[in-house]
Amino acid sequence: IAAIRRSAGDMVLNVDSDTILASDVIRKLVPKMQDPAVGAAMGQLTARNRNDSWLTRLIDMEYWLACNEERAAQARFGAVMCCCGPCAIYRRSALASLLDQYESQYFRGKPSDFGEDRHLTILMLKAGFRTEYVPSAIAATVVPNKLGPYLRQQLRWARSTYRDTLLGLRLLPNLHRFLTLDVVGQNLGPLLLALSVLTGLAQLALTGTVPWLASLMIVAMTMIHCSVVALRAAQRRFLGFSLHAFINIFLLLPLKAYALCTL
Repeated sequence: IAAIRRSAGDMVLNVDSDTILASDVIRKLVPKMQDPAVGAAMGQLTARNRNDSWLTRLIDMEYWLACNEERAAQARFGAVMCCCGPCAIYRRSALASLLDQYESQYFRGKPSDFGEDRHLTILMLKAGFRTEYVPSAIAATVVPNKLGPYLRQQLRWARSTYRDTLLGLRLLPNLHRFLTLDVVGQNLGPLLLALSVLTGLAQLALTGTVPWLASLMIVAMTMIHCSVVALRAAQRRFLGFSLHAFINIFLLLPLKAYALCTL
């Protein structure tokens, strides 16, 4: 915030301290900003320490999916819902008009200082600017290599997503209808998956029978998704992302429930 207020340039590039940018990132991001309707654009994130462990390899694939499925789809309709902190460029004139709101962020009467990149993106969209995604602008950032730090990170992100989804609901009527579908899907999908898992566990406990149909459906959807991504990315490693389903079901779903309860 201090740097933005002191700077005189037309653009502000936000970079995390543990992130290394490709040499052509600025050349790739700036052309998107030539349209005065665009307030911010983000690059594609990769895991700088991808080869550290099985977890960092999964997170690297998770980042690819978040960027090249979720953000790419949102950008097609002019509203990336979170320009990620490790690599995002902003129009300084747009930022200047939002800094007071950004600096004094409160949620339910208390100061809120997590998920600042998502919150700033919501402010940009509320001000009427478009937000974009540039897949060729590559930024490599350090990701957690152990489950404990990873789950703490995911807890912060889950709270941020819930909080800023509430703040962004008023925006949706002014955006393309796909963005409403996207927001509903992102919040309803985990809930439906959690209900399926709980129902399956109840069936197992009460009747002693395995919920094969629900299990096979989850496995089939996971494998189809991973296969499509492997074909799109032309990288067989994405078939291994199916292992992330176990983390999602047994760790992230309970964590998201806890995040919602402690919002």
